[in-house]
Amino acid sequence: MDIFNVISSALLAIGSFLVLSGGLGVLRFPDVYSRMHAAGITDTLGAVMILLALMLLAGWSLVLAKLIMIMLFLLITGPTASHALGKAAWKSGLQPLTDKSNGR
Repeated sequence: MDIFNVISSALLAIGSFLVLSGGLGVLRFPDVYSRMHAAGITDTLGAVMILLALMLLAGWSLVLAKLIMIMLFLLITGPTASHALGKAAWKSGLQPLTDKSNGR
């Protein structure tokens, strides 16, 4: 096994873990804002890790250029969508959960 396969396997494992932990966060966190944070951060970073692994496996080809364009698209749209969702939730009057709002 050469070094690119080892690094690619590690990046795929890290990316898969991040995506799965983001999905778990969406299921477990109590309010919209923390769920949105879990989904936005981990899915963006997980997707980048998976794409980096695929870039290592692709080598210098047209596939590499396409993967770079996909990664740039995800890096721009992921945080923008999270910001738009958070702003929409805030403008609709949805307050984040705090100790006072939890009744603790």
